[in-house]
Amino acid sequence: MDTKSTSQLNAKLFEYERELYSTRWSNIRQGVVFGIFTGWISLITYLVYAIGFIVGSILMSTEGHHSLNIGDILVIVPIFARCLDFFGLIGSLFQSFSEARGAAAAVFRLIDEGNDTSINETDVWKEDIESIYNINGDIEFDNVDFNYPSRKDAPVLRNLSLIARAGQTTALVGSSGCGKSTCISLFLRYYEPSSGQIMIDGRPITDYNVKQLRQNIGVVSQEPILFGMSIYENIRFGKVNATQAEIEQAAREANAHHFIMQLPNKYATLVGERGIQLSGGEKQRIALARALVKQPTFLLLDEATSALDNVNEIIVQEALDLACKGRTTIVIAHRLTTIQNAHHIYVLDNGTVIEQGTHETLIAKEGGKYQGMVKRSQIGRIDNDKDDMISIEEATEEDEKSIFERYRTFRDNQTVDVNK
Repeated sequence: MDTKSTSQLNAKLFEYERELYSTRWSNIRQGVVFGIFTGWISLITYLVYAIGFIVGSILMSTEGHHSLNIGDILVIVPIFARCLDFFGLIGSLFQSFSEARGAAAAVFRLIDEGNDTSINETDVWKEDIESIYNINGDIEFDNVDFNYPSRKDAPVLRNLSLIARAGQTTALVGSSGCGKSTCISLFLRYYEPSSGQIMIDGRPITDYNVKQLRQNIGVVSQEPILFGMSIYENIRFGKVNATQAEIEQAAREANAHHFIMQLPNKYATLVGERGIQLSGGEKQRIALARALVKQPTFLLLDEATSALDNVNEIIVQEALDLACKGRTTIVIAHRLTTIQNAHHIYVLDNGTVIEQGTHETLIAKEGGKYQGMVKRSQIGRIDNDKDDMISIEEATEEDEKSIFERYRTFRDNQTVDVNK
């Protein structure tokens, strides 16, 4: 529909046909070769039958071969012909091998590509490097420069320096493309900085085991990824050996246990592909529970409430506020309600820090970037009109009504109408 509405259907069809051109001729050549091979095998098989019966008939009429009869010929000739079936099987196996080789070629090309991130993947399994357990939790970016491997001429971070104190919430704000989410990717070691370094408690992050590092980080993104399994299994992805008690405790911390217990099958309820059976707020709380079940030292929140309505935002935000206590938390958000209580706020622009401080100090800075963003409502606003405010109790009540309505439909129709 989008392609048609932009009048690009014919152009896209032509582009699609062009991409298939080389594949089409490759398949044609493969089909021709296989057809010729199969044809020759069939021809030889029938020739064996013909020659066998002709020679057998001649021998039967020749003196000295009176013991030879038609039964012997009908046994011997098919035996020779059946031997040729072996070559026919080779032909079909050759075709399957050719198809598999073509499919594997793309996978091997991806595996053989150079690792531009310069991360030594063996570090994921090495146990003889610094353990990340029993750390304080300070995070420091020290003069970090970075550009993505596919865009080496477009720097994303430029001499970036910031500190996220242990047990505190640090917020990163700025316009789209300023490098906020890149900071999270670097901390997770999906990429390595071009220069500078990232440190935990004063030690370079490269000194720590990658696997242990990621096990100590909980991530909640704007669009939570849920699998077509039960709620229990989705939460357990955060910690594969988690017990039922640990999963329920994580759900309570994420404000999810109450609504889960109202579902028909409770924790065994299937969420559907990508969590289609749940609302946006419910999916976000399940994702938060998955992040909390492993009791991470660090919590990374990337636009965790930006896609939620007012009711779900209040419920999820309360869960996030509780989850952040005692953890080193980095928050990326555009809504003022999400970041105003952060202990420290960094304002990023063009890959570098241009302002920093608390919400009160930044909002009081005349002509500042942060103040301007608040005034233009690019971050969001808080409506102080009490008539428009909604409490957590009211939000919970609205959430329960939503659950009841959707699962009443489930009982009636054996399906969940998520649009209600």
